[in-house]
Amino acid sequence: MGPGAGTVWWVRALRVAIGLLGTVALVWIPLRDADLGAFSPANYFSYFTIQSNVLGVVVLLVGGLRDPLDRGWQFVRGAATLYLLITGVIYAVLLANIDVSLTDRWINDVLHRILPIVMLLDWVLAPVALGVSARSIGVWLIYPLVYGAYTLVRGPFADWYPYPFIDPRRQGYVSLIIGLIILAGVFALLASAVLSIGAWATRWRHHGPAPRGAEVDGVR
Repeated sequence: MGPGAGTVWWVRALRVAIGLLGTVALVWIPLRDADLGAFSPANYFSYFTIQSNVLGVVVLLVGGLRDPLDRGWQFVRGAATLYLLITGVIYAVLLANIDVSLTDRWINDVLHRILPIVMLLDWVLAPVALGVSARSIGVWLIYPLVYGAYTLVRGPFADWYPYPFIDPRRQGYVSLIIGLIILAGVFALLASAVLSIGAWATRWRHHGPAPRGAEVDGVR
């Protein structure tokens, strides 16, 4: 549902429920690790997973409680969907068999699987046709690019990197840069996919599927 049409109540209720679940998962980690004397706020908030999930939780709770319909908010909502999708895809492809310092399986599932899937489903159930454009894709990709730069600058000072694929100590800078260029391309494709899904789902909601036997591009 795009600007001008309020979201149905049950979608808003699910937003709040999942938003609260995500909040509990995000708060659980520092509370658990603080008791063990092993919590580093700087490192914790330097994970892309944590940053994207914080944004996702905020978007879900605001969307459930207030349901803003203006285009600016929907653009932020689309960005949050993209970043959680990136989190889910990167985890599934690169990190599923690697220790990511989440010993509680339910937290791992909530942050890496449930929130990304919910954000994508929410984008389908309450779609917005923002239009597929290089400008929108470029604006959405600013944050991942800034995150990558921040991680590489902070890493040598902290002697810590959140993920092995962005750690030059393991692979050298040449392999790292090549890998990051590939990831940037993947992120651009994911951004295009989010925008395309929003446009497709919006058309489906307003017009439904084409009648059976109807002409498609002049061909029956």
